[in-house]
Amino acid sequence: MRSGNEPVTARSPLRLRFWLGVWGLVWAAGGTAAFSLAGRPGWAAACGALAVIVAVDLAMIVRHIRQGPHYQPGRDVPPYDPPRGR
Repeated sequence: MRSGNEPVTARSPLRLRFWLGVWGLVWAAGGTAAFSLAGRPGWAAACGALAVIVAVDLAMIVRHIRQGPHYQPGRDVPPYDPPRGR
């Protein structure tokens, strides 16, 4: 819910979330490879599952980024009225 006092320069955290996801995917893939080479199949499977989850999350983030600014209100959209007590 918007309260009307958001900063004018507010930005979506999608790009930050994207780069943190890329960082996590690199580490999860590296962990999968390292644990596979070390003969630890359980840990390799856990890192592989994490890599799949991060990859799906990255796909959703890219989808939201490509949707563009239409799903985030701009300066011309008035703020919503705060809910009133009942």
